Amino acid sequence: MKKNKPDDISEDIYVGFVRSLFTGAVILLLGALTQGLIGLLVYWKTGAPIYIVLAILMAAASLGRYLSILRVDRDTIVGYETAQRWERYYIFWGTIQGFCVGVFAFVALYVVPDSFGEIAAISVVLASTITIAGRNFGSRKMVIILSLSVLLPISFGLMLKGDFYHFLLGLFIIPFIFTINKMAHLVRTVLFTAISEEKKANKIAERFNRALNTMSHGLVMLGPDGRVVVANAEAAHLMSFRSPDALLGRTIHAMLMRGVAGGMLALKDCRFIEGQLTRALREGRDRKVLVSLSNGQYFEFSAREGSQELGVITFEDVTQRVEAEEKVRTMARFDTLTGLPNRAYFHEVVTETLSSGDRERSCGLAILDLDDFKSVNDTLGHPVGDGLIYAVAERLAAFASENIKISRFGGDEFMIFINQVEDEGHLSGILDGIFAGLQGEIDVAGHALRIQASGGAVLARVKETEVDAMIVKADLALYKAKELGKNDWQLFEAAMDEAFRNRQLMKADLRAAIESNALRVVYQPIVTMDTMRIASSEALCRWEHRDLGPISPAVFIPLAEEMGIISEISHFVLEAACAECVTWPENLCVSVNLSAKDFRNREVIDRVRGALASSGLAPHRLEIEVTETALLDDKSQTRQYVEELKALGVRIALDDFGTGYSSLSYLHKLPLDKVKIDRSFLIDVSQNARSLELLKGVVNLSRSLGLTVTIEGVETFDQLKVLSSHVKPDLVQGFLFGSALTASGIETMSTTVWPFAKDAQDERRAAKAKGIASLRQPPA
Repeated sequence: MKKNKPDDISEDIYVGFVRSLFTGAVILLLGALTQGLIGLLVYWKTGAPIYIVLAILMAAASLGRYLSILRVDRDTIVGYETAQRWERYYIFWGTIQGFCVGVFAFVALYVVPDSFGEIAAISVVLASTITIAGRNFGSRKMVIILSLSVLLPISFGLMLKGDFYHFLLGLFIIPFIFTINKMAHLVRTVLFTAISEEKKANKIAERFNRALNTMSHGLVMLGPDGRVVVANAEAAHLMSFRSPDALLGRTIHAMLMRGVAGGMLALKDCRFIEGQLTRALREGRDRKVLVSLSNGQYFEFSAREGSQELGVITFEDVTQRVEAEEKVRTMARFDTLTGLPNRAYFHEVVTETLSSGDRERSCGLAILDLDDFKSVNDTLGHPVGDGLIYAVAERLAAFASENIKISRFGGDEFMIFINQVEDEGHLSGILDGIFAGLQGEIDVAGHALRIQASGGAVLARVKETEVDAMIVKADLALYKAKELGKNDWQLFEAAMDEAFRNRQLMKADLRAAIESNALRVVYQPIVTMDTMRIASSEALCRWEHRDLGPISPAVFIPLAEEMGIISEISHFVLEAACAECVTWPENLCVSVNLSAKDFRNREVIDRVRGALASSGLAPHRLEIEVTETALLDDKSQTRQYVEELKALGVRIALDDFGTGYSSLSYLHKLPLDKVKIDRSFLIDVSQNARSLELLKGVVNLSRSLGLTVTIEGVETFDQLKVLSSHVKPDLVQGFLFGSALTASGIETMSTTVWPFAKDAQDERRAAKAKGIASLRQPPA
């Protein structure tokens, strides 16, 4: 059976107490000398030989105890058994010394009484008792033995004198025995508490140190004087120091200058970072600084004010994150086939270019469209068509410069923007050169193809135009070039302005249609991939012009945005969609697009709340689609409105993902339920493995964030088969499932399973079986 340590204290503390017994032995040597001399002094005074014997015994006992302590190596007292053995050894010599002192006192008081001897005995006892608690607290047994052996003899000696007063005085000494033991216990308790608290503090410090040094971030804490007082191992590693201690005492400037000295950081960057971090610490605000190093790494520094005037700076290597975001940003901004800027990014770049520089300068914009490109796709296949697009892009990219921007606008259309044009002749020279550069035959997969393109251009003064207006005019000129026989380009002329007048008339008609409720709402089915049943529908606005007939949304929606009345259309569609959806089966939902303008004020919240209240539609059956354009206008405000919409209980979808910035931050920061992947990802997915991998990557990324995935623009059964077998989105929509339906049509079709559902499911099962078979295939 395991024995308890004295006072049931932990082993390490007990060992520490025992070790304390074997320290400070010099005082015993002094005690041996003093006690021996006092005994001789009493002998000199009384002439009694017994005092010589007692003087020698007391001196010998003290000296023996001194020597016994010296021969003990404290470091060898490491365990309970060893400590217990050495404690008994200490008690043995202590008992001898205490007994000798007690006998001396008893003899002086009773056996050979003498007034001077009594005073000397009491002095020796008094000196001994003072050291009992202070020197022997580490052994409770030793304190008890010494207090009894030293005080009981003097107590008995007084009581044996026979008179009342001495007897009573002897009794009064007995409580001092308990007092000494209590004092020793108090000392032990105080020390035990101090040691325990120190252990706790050390354990907390150890945990803090472990947490600090296992962080993936580098961390330094700065004192009030701006110098490092705490640093972790990662900080030392990232700063190329041998250990965290090497960072202590350094300032922010000194740490950053090490990067400058190593050629990793430019001096101006060092000053900028130091200024930003110092300002953040001084103002007590969080601030982050992204730094690009000369070796291609990226560090992100964060500064914040800590407690007790301590500043905290963390930093980490974010190279992988930056590269991943840059990759996604590149995918969103640049065409995957040609590597040229896509439509959205081109629009952004040109808009920024127009807003800067001399507003009096002239600029030009041209649209190029490949002639009869559709026939190439139809006769030779999409891979050959892609090869032709790529070859044209290569030739056009050769003309790109600071003054000339090239973009693939979509399909077989390319856009050219010339930032500074002297006059019409200058523009003609540039475009003639570009068209000449396109001429010639190319070989695509063994097919000799001749590049032939038509173009439309516009020349305008910067202060009098905008990107969209130039595109419209260039497009009109393109149509004119095609009318005149293709394979050439035309410059926009005043005669083409008739189109603009017609456009203005259409604007007026559109406004009248909105005011008279002449618009109507239809619904495009959104089908589940697994069951091929309608799960939801997207509300779409339609306009039947009294003279021109049906007007495409691609025409009147941009008109409404230009006129600033798009929110009125959004409100009309929202009210109609909610009112119709409430009459459908409970499992059907409806999606409504809200424009960027809708998110410019909080009225959008009230409109959604009002539509739900007036229709009685359950909030979870309404899905609000937000475009990336809306997110770009004012990210913080849009996020606030989206969160408030989410709080109403409606679902939030990010529409047309992949056509704008497609920043990962949208998926991470916004409270989204769904991502709708743009049809552009699907165009050549059945022929192009690269496009398929890109689409799968976007779907898997979205799904890993817990988002439902809808793929738009499904137009062919081949596309559906690829989606079913390889991509496996949650939902799909597109013209493959028919044109948009009326509200009653949606209700009627709600229980319908599309006839090709079985084929798609068979394809999926076949792909799955093929994958399992490949897993069972024995290695070669």
